[in-house]
Amino acid sequence: MAVTEQVAEQPIENMLPKTAGYTAESIQVLKGLEAVRVRPGMYIGNTDIRGLHHLVDEVVVNSVDEARAGRGDRIEVTIHKDGKVHVRDFGSGIPWARHPQEKRSTLEVVMTQLHAGGKFGGDSYKFSGGLHGVGVSVVNALSTWMRVETRRDGLAYVQEYKQGKPLYTARELGPATDTGTLTTFLADPTIFSTLDYDFDVLAERFREMAFLTKGLWIAFRDERHDRELNYYFEGGVVSFVRQLNKSWTVLHPKPIVISKTAPQGVVDVAIQYNDTFSETLYSFANGINTRHGGSHMTGFRTALTRTLNSYARKNNLIKETDSNLSGDDVREGLTGIISVQLANPQFTSQDKLELANVEMSPLVQTVFGEGLTEWLEENPADAKKILDKALIASRAREAAQKARLAIRKGVLDSSSLPGKLADCSDRNPENCELYLVEGDSAGGSAKQGRDRRFQAILPLRGKILNVEKAQQREDKLLANEQIRYIITALGTGIGGRFDSKKLRYYRVAIMTDADVDGAHIRTLLLTVFYRYLPQLIEEGRLYIAQPPLFRVEQGKDIRYAYSEQERDAITADMKGKNPRINRYKGLGEMSAQQLWETTMDPTKRTMLKVNFEDAVVADQVFSMLMGDDVAQRKRFIESHAKTVKDLDV
Repeated sequence: MAVTEQVAEQPIENMLPKTAGYTAESIQVLKGLEAVRVRPGMYIGNTDIRGLHHLVDEVVVNSVDEARAGRGDRIEVTIHKDGKVHVRDFGSGIPWARHPQEKRSTLEVVMTQLHAGGKFGGDSYKFSGGLHGVGVSVVNALSTWMRVETRRDGLAYVQEYKQGKPLYTARELGPATDTGTLTTFLADPTIFSTLDYDFDVLAERFREMAFLTKGLWIAFRDERHDRELNYYFEGGVVSFVRQLNKSWTVLHPKPIVISKTAPQGVVDVAIQYNDTFSETLYSFANGINTRHGGSHMTGFRTALTRTLNSYARKNNLIKETDSNLSGDDVREGLTGIISVQLANPQFTSQDKLELANVEMSPLVQTVFGEGLTEWLEENPADAKKILDKALIASRAREAAQKARLAIRKGVLDSSSLPGKLADCSDRNPENCELYLVEGDSAGGSAKQGRDRRFQAILPLRGKILNVEKAQQREDKLLANEQIRYIITALGTGIGGRFDSKKLRYYRVAIMTDADVDGAHIRTLLLTVFYRYLPQLIEEGRLYIAQPPLFRVEQGKDIRYAYSEQERDAITADMKGKNPRINRYKGLGEMSAQQLWETTMDPTKRTMLKVNFEDAVVADQVFSMLMGDDVAQRKRFIESHAKTVKDLDV
């Protein structure tokens, strides 16, 4: 039987879209750099510490472009105690002469006008990273104060700005015996959530730049903490790969290096296999770290898989009846740098995370494929080691597939969710959060204290598998019951099969005891997420719950402290005699009500969002802390011992 829907007739004016309140006066026109301040995320990605570091990156990249163009071989970066950042290069200097079209100093045009720069054509910069003429003016717009001094043609000129607007016309300082640009800026605290630059993250970025620009010296000084580092590398991408592989046992002593200059651009690739089961690949375009890859990475991966399969079949390392090795198989244990230089790079956004030039995929594919084929033929013993490792990975993949199928079945069948999972009643993932809780005792308190509508609890028993150890493959990962519970509860799958649309909880919180064992379990869980579920970190879904260390009580006045310093401040504030102080040794000692009030109540709790701004730094730290190299871990602990706070001994 057909059912038709009946609609009451309405006057035609009632069926037209309503326009009240939306008139010509509603249209705003943002002039100059106003748009940058209104929508900073469009230009720098976000306004947290990553956006703050992006300001430094934009200024330094311009100086690197000078060095890549053969003008200047030294860059000095200084973070002053007051938060100002100073960048000095010895390039050609920004032109200060009057601009013929704009009728004002070219320095002012460059610093205050979007899409004004010397990289839109001509031979000034053949391969540049700051190509849009946007970067330095964006930094100016997002700074409370900026000063730029330029030296060229025997004269020095200077101009200062406030939130992107000139404080005075560019003026002459006098004779200059050298050339270059000196930029100093103070980021705007009304724009950014923090002005606390991370020395280690910036240092790693500068090291990347030095690796990728042969003969460039970068001096980095942080006056806040009296720290200084200098970088200079002659080996380029080869030195980079060796640095990344220094903690591992390599399968072949010398990295495979393939470089070629073609009409479309320059391709530089260096790879080296090690005995781990993780893939470590980084791609760059004109010195810019394209964290999300792009066309050059696609061409590399296609060539790697195709070339190794072709060589394996040609040399009877793969039987005729066997299927080809997958991309995951041939990239297991691979460390590599893919760097391209091209005249007109195109990125998917201003933050330049992904290269969009389609012509780079076939170029890299051809250059790397031909070079790798030649290397394999000339080094048969090392080639066999690489293929043997890939074949073992293929067999492990088949074993892991069975475990994944079981997990996928469990996700589709809600009755097969982990037995100890106390799920929430809300079925909208955007409203839901999952607590991974250390131990059954703490899990019991969390289950009783939670808000059942949107909070789910998964107790974990004992220490989690250390997935960083060399012997742990994906099949062994999935064979671990506790990790399998986590993956099943999340519903996304892992690795290359991760599907964020199937995520059952938009917030995942690790909640462990505030002692040494709890810290160890937390690090083990973070390693699992970093190695196998990095998308959750990239999307800002992973958090660390912060339970209190102390309960301070005097009469009816009860407060919680999350550090010894906070405890002392509370006791001093109470102004009474001998307040009662309870030191929590574990979550299990807290009642359900206390756990809710201190750690789980969204209106009161403190949650730390997990993120890794620099993948190279994060990769090396996890390798150092959780890998097999005891000597390197000891050196790391000794070098960072002075910065440890609230140590539980």
